[in-house]
Amino acid sequence: MLWLKNVHLLDPGQGFSGPASLLVKDGRIAGVSKQPFSEDEVLNILGAAGLEEVSQVDGEGKYLFPGLVDGHVHLREPGQEDKEDINSGSRAAVKGGFTSVLAMANTQPVVDTRALVEFVRLQGERAGLARVYPVAAVTKGFQGKELTEMVDLKEGGAVAFSDDGHGIQRAETMRLALEYAKLTGCPLISHCEDDSLAAGGAMRRGKACARLGLKGIPASAESVMVARDALLAGETGGKIHIAHVSTKESVRIIRAAKKLGIDISAEVNPHHLLFTDEDVQLTDTSYKVNPPLPSQEDQEALLEGLLDGTIDMLATDHAPHTWEEKMRPFAEAPFGINGLETALAALWQNFVIKGLIKPEKVIELWSLRPALRFGLEAGTLKIGAPADMVLFDPNRRETITPQSLESKAQNTPFLGKELQGFPVMVWVGGKPVMENRKIIGKD
Repeated sequence: MLWLKNVHLLDPGQGFSGPASLLVKDGRIAGVSKQPFSEDEVLNILGAAGLEEVSQVDGEGKYLFPGLVDGHVHLREPGQEDKEDINSGSRAAVKGGFTSVLAMANTQPVVDTRALVEFVRLQGERAGLARVYPVAAVTKGFQGKELTEMVDLKEGGAVAFSDDGHGIQRAETMRLALEYAKLTGCPLISHCEDDSLAAGGAMRRGKACARLGLKGIPASAESVMVARDALLAGETGGKIHIAHVSTKESVRIIRAAKKLGIDISAEVNPHHLLFTDEDVQLTDTSYKVNPPLPSQEDQEALLEGLLDGTIDMLATDHAPHTWEEKMRPFAEAPFGINGLETALAALWQNFVIKGLIKPEKVIELWSLRPALRFGLEAGTLKIGAPADMVLFDPNRRETITPQSLESKAQNTPFLGKELQGFPVMVWVGGKPVMENRKIIGKD
């Protein structure tokens, strides 16, 4: 039993932002009040014989909000545990304020069977930290040819389907996948990338790319696939979710598709909002991501789309790699950025503190919206909801160091930099998993 006092509750699911007190019992929210609870009310609601049975937390000066939901992470297990595993990724998740994560299927082997879906789910349960939801493959072996047994995979615990990391090149395969996925009720997450346009590129094609002497990936490599998949979703009535949107053309297409009533949603990654192709340095491969960092014009369109509802949610696309891999020359290094532990603080420092995005909007985009889209019991702290909660200190400042990271990977451009705004306590199902910035769950 838990009594949280003097918090500023941010809960867009209840349309609430303001002072509040919360009570937790049996892993769920038992009471929410805009006024402080009296001791008698606490004992009555929780059914406690005395206050000694109730843990108390004073959250004065801090925000309390539903645990963040990251709809796009790479935990690398099975098969690439040198980069990350489900335990280390779960530790990184709760350190960053994420209590639910969707784990992508581009592992070795690919998560394309029920046994592997159940393995990912059970490994998440064994870690005992963030809730880990498997995303299963759309095609067997990520080959883009034969569809997986989606209904069976859903029964094993999959909450969505994606060949993320590989764009499905054959339109007919994508059309059939959208048709089949309707039997599960789950969205299909599309990695929109035309290989014939993107092949061999290392960053966004443009002036910065030419200056650095790198082969570029045109913005059209993404947007033409967004257009195709939006049309196919409209034709089939399937649910499509566009991963890591990074171009103005993609935003325009998604906006138009929504006006037509197509069941389409989209995400944007913080690094596409924080950096542009002008930030790319040949000596720092943490800026090498896929899709590549956008132009300034693209970035402005992404923020506009996020604020006007065209883009539905934020997602980190946490993509850990070993130090040795990222130390290769820029053109040879793998794509990917480590994001779970720094994404919230970086966004808070650069957008919330500057007044560009309201705190309530951040929680809506990073908790409520993904929970609704992927059918998760998360995203709100209303009575009866799971007590997945984050106590957040908007004034806390930390310098990001290799030693401060719970992830196995260090491929982040924030190493050595100070950020402001961090979770200080996190609960999953009412159980504390982080306290005073220290993980207290299972090792």
